[in-house]
Amino acid sequence: MLDLVITNGNLVTHERIFPADIGIKDGKYAAFCAPGTAPEAAATTDAAGKFVFPGIIDCHAHLNEPGFEYREDFATGTRAAAAGGTTTVFDMPLNQEPPLVSRAIFNKKSGLIGPKAVIDYALWGGMVDYNLNDLADLHACGVAAFKAFVCPMGTSSFTSVHMGQARTGMNILKPRGAMTGFHCEEYGLVLEAEARALAEGRNGIDDFLAAHDVFCEYVATRNVIDLCRETGAKTYICHVSHPSVAQLVKDAIHEGLPVVGETCPHYLGFTEDLVRDVGAPAKCTPPMRSAEARDALWAYVLDGTLSCVGSDHSPAADEEKDNATKNIWQAWGGLNAIQFFLPMMFDLVVHRKGLSPTWISRLMDYNPARVFGLYGRKGAFELGFDGDAVIVDPDAAWKAAGKDLLTKGHVTAFEGVSGRGRATEVFVRGALAAKNGECVGKHGYGEYVTPVK
Repeated sequence: MLDLVITNGNLVTHERIFPADIGIKDGKYAAFCAPGTAPEAAATTDAAGKFVFPGIIDCHAHLNEPGFEYREDFATGTRAAAAGGTTTVFDMPLNQEPPLVSRAIFNKKSGLIGPKAVIDYALWGGMVDYNLNDLADLHACGVAAFKAFVCPMGTSSFTSVHMGQARTGMNILKPRGAMTGFHCEEYGLVLEAEARALAEGRNGIDDFLAAHDVFCEYVATRNVIDLCRETGAKTYICHVSHPSVAQLVKDAIHEGLPVVGETCPHYLGFTEDLVRDVGAPAKCTPPMRSAEARDALWAYVLDGTLSCVGSDHSPAADEEKDNATKNIWQAWGGLNAIQFFLPMMFDLVVHRKGLSPTWISRLMDYNPARVFGLYGRKGAFELGFDGDAVIVDPDAAWKAAGKDLLTKGHVTAFEGVSGRGRATEVFVRGALAAKNGECVGKHGYGEYVTPVK
């Protein structure tokens, strides 16, 4: 007998949509059958009139444990992710204290977060200026990739790297097949612009946007791609915000370089006017760009240049996003976005752009599983893969409201934003994790997932 059967759903892969029943046994896909023909199961759920996705992967989120649990921890972050429809989340190595930069820290972190995770999770390791000799050891812990910053950080523990350090690190990681992801904003350009604005007492929204203009992102991306060409190491360009930067990624891919581009829902659906309208809650880096840039960025999603999408959830305590007490320089730079990841992308892709739901499966499941080495366990409806399933009602209305967030913080840039399409049931390895926007999964159920060998 099967443990779970999902009946009458329209299964969505990265290539097609077809009606079928799904059978799950011992946490794995065990059967795919014509509608109404699945074997007997201990539990059945009816997905009639809805889409079923083979899980949703958020490959870029900051859950802040250990060290910054007052902003978020693995219990609150994964429950919010589950409620929004995510089945696997990739946690970044910052903001944490200590950040994930060594095997010893990995061992400590694992003991803290394992008992809290509601959904499955992977971990990014960090590349900083003091841990280059630890990279090989950290890679052996099964981290999915390594994150590096080439911009000012404002922290003494997760430091930025210059091009020489990045080159050394990439040469260490290349023979191991490991990938480095970069936050691309050029250090000197950002530092000089911010310093001048502060020295002159300028603290307006446009001063912040100017200090993080697209030229900063473009120059850093070009430099990182040059390092990729020189080292041959796998390279991931995080949160691409502008078509000129995406073109650099596209040219690199066409050149045959091992480069992957990522973007986020806020760059595809919003503009810098959101920052001007709501202030601190919408501060993030790189910032959102012009309407023309937003619209042009879609072409690079549709041609495969930007093959992965992440939420870049980077939460804060409510007071850190308070316009009354924080100017744009003092406010925390990051968005509370994890609970909106799937509904926002579904609305953008299907209802606003009129595209097939297969794009959701491609950008948020199949591609990230392939890029990060999880294919074979995640990313597709295949026998023996993890029985992750997200049932989506394509017409169910939603409206973003801070009071409904399951994260620790309740200030969001997207307050009042509405759309259609949300998860009604979320299964992780056959177990119900969320239903109708409420997390019902058990803390400690989530497993640490590593690249498939």
